[in-house]
Amino acid sequence: MLDAQLKNQVKDYLQLLEEDVLITLSLDESENAQKMRVFIDDLVSLSDRLKVEEGSLKFTPSFSLSSASAGGVIFAGIPLGHEFESFVLALLQVGGRAPKIAPAEKERIQAIDRDLAFETVASLSCHNCPEVVQALNIMAVLNPKISHTMIDGSMFQDHVNALGVLAVPACFLNGESFYNGKISLGQILDQVTGTKADRHLEDKPVYDLLVIGGGPAGATAAIYAARKGITTGLVAKDFGGQVKETLAIENITGLAYTEGPRFMADVKDQLVKYQVDILDEVTVEDIAEGSPLTVKTDAGQLSARTVVIATGAKWRLIGIPGEIEFRNKGVAYCTHCDGPLFTGKKVTVIGGGNSGIEAAIDLAGLAKEVLVLEFLPELKADAVLQEKLASLDNVRVVTNAETKALTGDEMLEKISYVDRVSGESIEEAIDGCFIQVGLVPTTDWISNVEKNGVGEIITDAVGATNIPGLYAAGDCTDTSFKQIVIAQGSGATAALGAYNYLMRNS
Repeated sequence: MLDAQLKNQVKDYLQLLEEDVLITLSLDESENAQKMRVFIDDLVSLSDRLKVEEGSLKFTPSFSLSSASAGGVIFAGIPLGHEFESFVLALLQVGGRAPKIAPAEKERIQAIDRDLAFETVASLSCHNCPEVVQALNIMAVLNPKISHTMIDGSMFQDHVNALGVLAVPACFLNGESFYNGKISLGQILDQVTGTKADRHLEDKPVYDLLVIGGGPAGATAAIYAARKGITTGLVAKDFGGQVKETLAIENITGLAYTEGPRFMADVKDQLVKYQVDILDEVTVEDIAEGSPLTVKTDAGQLSARTVVIATGAKWRLIGIPGEIEFRNKGVAYCTHCDGPLFTGKKVTVIGGGNSGIEAAIDLAGLAKEVLVLEFLPELKADAVLQEKLASLDNVRVVTNAETKALTGDEMLEKISYVDRVSGESIEEAIDGCFIQVGLVPTTDWISNVEKNGVGEIITDAVGATNIPGLYAAGDCTDTSFKQIVIAQGSGATAALGAYNYLMRNS
């Protein structure tokens, strides 16, 4: 099951084990169980520190990892795809390697004094799931009162259907729904403990430059500022931004291929190298003009002589009944993450641009039927994508379609739309709906900066806004195109513009 190259890589990692790891297998005669046995046999052959025994676990097939000092990590499924890294990290951590987390987070985990049994329904093709799986695995490794089971949704479809899960990652705690979607270790701890970690923002300096936003524009601005030798901070609600939602990236000069989560992890490492003060999981609420500028957050206030806003963009809402109510109950946005949960079902894609048609093509390989609804008289996607779409037998395209509502009882069941030519109202039964109608700038939190009609911050040639010392970069601005490399370039421009401002006004 593991090819020779992967075996060699894993063998090198397993040399880092400091303790023996016991793998307890819970198997039956099913095909998936036999595949799991092959997977574990391949693994055990790579290290004398790995031992195997038969046992009985809640899910079959599944296996658990334990050692003399740690346990509580269970995989209900074969952790390949995006979860293979989660598995290798869990092996090393159960085997004695310390997780790479802040000391304060470790203390918060070890202070929990009640039994917590987490389960996470994941998809092996989901690039958001590993962050959640790895965070909960770390908690299980560090605290014997905590356990965590990763459940491959495609392997345990009946269990997933019984839970009503239509989006991953989906977390459950002690049998009850805990959280749907991506959530970080810090956010999990906030929710479990009922308190937020003290960020001690009152101890922070007056930054020469403070970046708001952790995407490619913000990160690049921070790197350029730090390289100038000025005091630089970066505050972000979720470091990585929209890029972490991107699976394949093939258009960054000099980088033939990468994936969004890996790319932004490398970017974060570079920020750490330049000693940028990163304040992750902090939400900025407003900026007050003055010298210095005052940045108000949900964790306190920060001060900076110059600020670069790089808050990016978020999914556009279409504003119909049911859009919010059925999110994660049939309404989804990421086909890579949630597509496998709709295998053999009927799904709708709203939007005929590149993102919509790419989503329809992805879903066609999984779903029984794909319905594409486009408001305009014709699709807007590139010709090559339309040609591919036309070759798929299970895809139906309806143009001039104005979507009116998404309805159902507990889960999404129907979509209603109007034929804009005939005026006919149409209702169709569906199991899922992927909304792909573009992005809107994340600028609604600030009102005193000049914006255009769609909410984008207006900047000049050096990234300056109408407020002295305040700059902006990336997808939240009025730049003509929204691309990673363009965001990076605008981040560099804004940082250099802010640096010139400091030289002239300090």
